[in-house]
Amino acid sequence: MEISEKDNNAPVFDSLSIVIPVFNSESTIQALIEKIHKELSPFFTRIEIILVNDGSSDKSHERVLEIIDKYPDIIKYANLARNFGEHNAVMCGLRFVSCECAVIIDDDFQNPPAEILKLVQKLSEGYDVVYSYYEHKQHHWFRNIGSKFNDWASVSLLNKPKGLYLSSFKVMTKFLAKTVTLYNGPFPYIDGLILRSTHSIGTQLCEHQARDIGQSNYNLRRLVRLWLNMATSFSIVPLRLSSILGFIMSGVGFLLALFFIISWSVGGLFTHEDFPRGWASLIVSITIFAGIQLVVLGTVGEYVGRIFLTQNQQPQFIIRQTYGAKLPGDNQ
Repeated sequence: MEISEKDNNAPVFDSLSIVIPVFNSESTIQALIEKIHKELSPFFTRIEIILVNDGSSDKSHERVLEIIDKYPDIIKYANLARNFGEHNAVMCGLRFVSCECAVIIDDDFQNPPAEILKLVQKLSEGYDVVYSYYEHKQHHWFRNIGSKFNDWASVSLLNKPKGLYLSSFKVMTKFLAKTVTLYNGPFPYIDGLILRSTHSIGTQLCEHQARDIGQSNYNLRRLVRLWLNMATSFSIVPLRLSSILGFIMSGVGFLLALFFIISWSVGGLFTHEDFPRGWASLIVSITIFAGIQLVVLGTVGEYVGRIFLTQNQQPQFIIRQTYGAKLPGDNQ
């Protein structure tokens, strides 16, 4: 499936940046770097591997330092002060991109590094970004359910083209990477930023392997946080839904009040007992209007809270230290 037409005058990419968010990856990160270097170096005049340690609690930092000693010329490393989340870590990594295109790949080996060549080849047809998709996903069933929910939400909230799988394994041009990093808010959603920046999107069938080492960090809390970022940082649909829900529930309230009036007039519908005086109006008020007020207030409160945190300059990420890397404008 292709989302847009390709450009026949598309460039061929000679250099490649590889952005890898690192989280509790002491058992995989060194082997992943070795495999990337071995399989991709022959195909590019220059590659750089950008590692962002997102507050790992294991020895990922020590493992990365060891691999830096072996490949000091190709690795850029940013060690974050705490865990900020995968999308924040990727945003940090994209800021260090200096090659013609940048691929984002997880550290769990479910995407073989050799598949990067397929994505870059597809990108050279003239797209701004190319997403991977799979015939057989090897994720845990819970993550697959979460992915389906995320797909439905992104279609509804972000006008994502139907059929486009928003994979975390993707490649983009340097132009798009720098465009995405113009966003400075504390709640980034990479795919939302991509979708609002370009319609030149391609897809590429890739292999997806089962995870042999470690456990996935994907859980319900991360899914909820991702959905909230998508819903309240890049869409006003929830506010519109709150308004629509308010009208619907107001109509339900009027219908329920009408039912009680008719029931009282005929001596009782569905029951032969009279309702106590005031009971009907109390039930209507509490169950309908109080409930919808809480829904609307909660939605508005989520937006207001995010505005507050943004205006309060909550950081997107905080870099504790870097190795072999400097942000643009950093003279240190």
